[in-house]
Amino acid sequence: MSKLAFVFPGQGSQIIGMGMDAYAASPIAKKIFDDANALLPFDLVDIIQNGSDEDLKASRVAQPALVTTSSALLALVKEAGITADYVAGHSLGEYSALVAANVLTSAEAAQLVNKRGELMEDAATGAMAAVMGTSEADLEAILETARQQSGEIVQLANLNCPGQIVISGSVAGIEAAQVAAKEAGVKRVIPLKVSGPFHSELMAPAAEAFASLLGTATFSDASTPVITNVDATPTTLAADFKVKLEQQLTAPVQWINTMAYLIEQDVDTIIEIGPGKVLAGLMKKMDRSVTVHNVQDLETLEATLAILGGK
Repeated sequence: MSKLAFVFPGQGSQIIGMGMDAYAASPIAKKIFDDANALLPFDLVDIIQNGSDEDLKASRVAQPALVTTSSALLALVKEAGITADYVAGHSLGEYSALVAANVLTSAEAAQLVNKRGELMEDAATGAMAAVMGTSEADLEAILETARQQSGEIVQLANLNCPGQIVISGSVAGIEAAQVAAKEAGVKRVIPLKVSGPFHSELMAPAAEAFASLLGTATFSDASTPVITNVDATPTTLAADFKVKLEQQLTAPVQWINTMAYLIEQDVDTIIEIGPGKVLAGLMKKMDRSVTVHNVQDLETLEATLAILGGK
């Protein structure tokens, strides 16, 4: 029996103006933005409408902006009667997935990731890079060589799709990995424009501080299984999410295994909810038989509903 999943993009997908057509046209979407604004220390809507790319790129802003935008678009998908059998989100997008599964309200998620973004910005300096055209096992061997030669931290961060893996670590660790990769015959290593070494052990101070915030946050059990980043397994218990979200800051995003799990569960239709089409592109590189729709504004919402038969 065919099934449907919602997936949500992570940091880096943010763009000025995202979600504002829904904000202007839908009272439901407007309330989601307004509820988030009430809990944030800045005017989120003003930044999205009138800010610069640089304003929006800061993690403390980008993270609640993306979660709130995805949550607003999600509400419109749900309003149309479209429901999911599973949900998942890439890195930050996992918080949007938790909103979809009724683990957190959208405003609570926005407030939580605002603090997450602050902690990640303050935790450590470092770098990330995308390594193209090599396997996980071969890349891990390359990183071990880099660690031994440099004494620096560098590790797998995002296993996005076959042949595209992001690494994270100290600046010197990433540089050592680039040298080792070239010596191993890897053709492309692309430095990423990020503000820190996300999903690496250098995020441990942020994870420790964030754990105390998670401990006081109110989580509910999930109404829909969430395929979690750290282990690519279905999770529904509130207590388990708190543990996994702390781990997520220092552990790699297992996106390849997440998508593989959904395919194994007979998911043949995926809706990517939020700005951009990054996750749709990754799925096409894994299994082109899976149909992927994108809802990033009212136009793409209407197009998706026309195909899926929403109200």
